[in-house]
Amino acid sequence: MKKRIGILFFIAVFLGVTFGAAQVFAAAKVLKLAEVHPKGYPTEMGDQKFAELAEKMTNGRVKIQVYCCSQLGSENDVVEQAKLGVIEFVRVSTSPAISVFPQIGVFSMPYLFRSQDHMWNALNGPVGQHFLAAMESVGLVGLGYFDGGSRNFYTNKPLKSAADLKGLKIRVQPNPIMVNLVKLLGATPTPIAYGEVYSALQTGVVDGAENNVPSWVSTNHYEVAKNFIKDTHARLPELLMVSKKFWDTLSAADKKALKDAAKEATFFQIKAWNKAEDDYLAQAKQKGCIVSEANVAEFQKAVAPIYAMPEYAGYKEWVDKINATK
Repeated sequence: MKKRIGILFFIAVFLGVTFGAAQVFAAAKVLKLAEVHPKGYPTEMGDQKFAELAEKMTNGRVKIQVYCCSQLGSENDVVEQAKLGVIEFVRVSTSPAISVFPQIGVFSMPYLFRSQDHMWNALNGPVGQHFLAAMESVGLVGLGYFDGGSRNFYTNKPLKSAADLKGLKIRVQPNPIMVNLVKLLGATPTPIAYGEVYSALQTGVVDGAENNVPSWVSTNHYEVAKNFIKDTHARLPELLMVSKKFWDTLSAADKKALKDAAKEATFFQIKAWNKAEDDYLAQAKQKGCIVSEANVAEFQKAVAPIYAMPEYAGYKEWVDKINATK
C-alpha cells in the first residue's frame, strides 16, 4: 500500500512539474511585431519602446520581438498575416490597411490635417478612436497611432513648384487616393513596392516619389533623387495593431496593459520622429540635396478636385469631423 502511495505521489509531482514547465514555456513564447523600416528608424524605435513597455507592464507575460526591414513581408503581406493570426503585432501605414478596411482611407485625403498638432488632436479624439475600435470588424485590433510626418515629393529632376511635376513618373503607394492626387498634378502615378524604389529611381523607371523626410534619407533615395519640395500634401498616421485572434486569448488585465504600453510608446515615438526629421533633413542638405519650400496653396488648388470625386463621397462625414477638430 505504501509503495502504491509512493508511486502515485511521484506521478503527481512529475505531472505537476511537467504542467508547470509547460505553463512557463507557453508564457515565455516570443511574439512577432512586423516592421518594414530599418533599425533606428523612428517607427522601429517606437516598436522597440512598445515591446519593452509591454513586457514590463504584463510582468513578462507578453514578450515581443521586432522584425524590421520587411523580414516578415511587405506592409500588405503582414496585415493579411495578422488577420490570420500568423503574426501577432504589426506597425503599418494607413495605406495598406485600406485593402482590408476601406473606411480608413479618409486619412490619405490631401491636406486633410492642417498641422501635426491638428492631426494628433483628431487621432486622440473621437475620430481617431473610432477607427481603432472599428478595425476589430476585420480581424485586427488598433492599439494606437505613431507619427509618420508629412509626405512630400522628391525627384531626380529640378523641382521648385507643382508645375515641375508635370509629365514625370512618380512612384506612389498602391493607394487610389495617391494615384488620383499625382494625376491631378499632371504626373504619371507608378505603384512600386517600397523596397524597389531606389533601383527604380536609379534606373529611370520613375523620375521621383513621395514620402516623408526620414524615408527619403534612411532608404538612400536622396542619393538618386536630390530634389525635395516640402509641399506636405498628406500626413498619414502609422497604425500599431494586434491580431484579434491573439487579442482574444489575453486577459482583461493584459489587454489594458498593452493599450497603456502603446499610449506611452506613442509619446516616445513622436519625440523620436521630430528629432529624426530634423537630423535627416540636415544630413540631406550636407550631401548637396536641394530642399525647396512649396507654395502650398498652389498644390492645394491643384488637388482640391479629389474631394468631389464620387468614389470618396463616403468620406465626407469624417472629413467634416476632422475639419471641425481644433
